[in-house]
Amino acid sequence: MHMLKTTVAAAALLGLSMVPASAITIDNLGINPNSSQGNFESSSAAGGAFTEEVLFQLVGGQYHLTIASVVNTFAAASDFIANFSASVFNYGADNTLLTADDIEVIGPVPAGPCQVPNCQGMAGSAILDSGNYYAQFTGIGGATAGYAGNISTSEVPIPAALPLFGGVIAAWGGVTAWKRRRTA
Repeated sequence: MHMLKTTVAAAALLGLSMVPASAITIDNLGINPNSSQGNFESSSAAGGAFTEEVLFQLVGGQYHLTIASVVNTFAAASDFIANFSASVFNYGADNTLLTADDIEVIGPVPAGPCQVPNCQGMAGSAILDSGNYYAQFTGIGGATAGYAGNISTSEVPIPAALPLFGGVIAAWGGVTAWKRRRTA
């Protein structure tokens, strides 16, 4: 019995050691985050390789302008994040976070230097359909590294006159075709 307990405990410790310590969801911004609601930050990037997610949901209209940005400032070398990059994913058909069918809709975008010294950052934007999304940040953080960012979304209205405009274009094409047949 003691041997069985020891084996189970060793297997559990081995399983825990295989999970990256900083593969975590750092924030859930909720539905249609805007500039004042879309802030997030992480200090868990410190001390090694990390993969972290920020969740958000787009609801309502068909299309949403989504703008995301993130910055790492490093006054000391230990604040720097190597290989720092970001992507935004749709949950995919199974509507489950971090599965094989997730669709990358922005990125990957590597961090580049800011206009001020000791700063790196990245940003991206896209017109996205309604659905569930997450921003994913990866890198190798120095001992005291961290970052912060914002995701802001806004519904993009489709003008009510768009179907009417399509009808005008179709009628114009019909008249043009009629004139060609008539003169031929």
